[in-house]
Amino acid sequence: MKAAVGEDLGTSDWLQITQDRVNTFADATGDHQWIHVDVERAKKESPFGAPVAHGYLSLSLIPLLNAEIYSVENVKLGINYGSNKVRFVNPVTVGSHVRLQTTLASVDDVAGGAVQIVTTQTLEIEGVDKPALVAETITRFVFE
Repeated sequence: MKAAVGEDLGTSDWLQITQDRVNTFADATGDHQWIHVDVERAKKESPFGAPVAHGYLSLSLIPLLNAEIYSVENVKLGINYGSNKVRFVNPVTVGSHVRLQTTLASVDDVAGGAVQIVTTQTLEIEGVDKPALVAETITRFVFE
């Protein structure tokens, strides 16, 4: 794994951001701000011309999309350990398609035979130059 540090691990398939996904996230988090869930008002009043996904919804897609990009063998469990940096660079309007690009930034051994990796994640929006978000995330893997 350490030999892959600095390497582009790959890019996920495109995923459409639907209003249903946004509404479900709003229900789960209690964030029902109109720019996310009021379609008609967002079309009329939002500077984006449509409802936008929550920034944290975009961030929460990282595990789902990373599963398409890479896997680690002989893992007993994986733990989201945190993030060093997260920037919500560009809003994701409902109906947009996003995909994740992942680069392996570092690999370190930690206590108990586990490994901690840091990956740089870029969530791209189809047809848009600026990404939706850039994040540096930390994951620990405990092996069997």
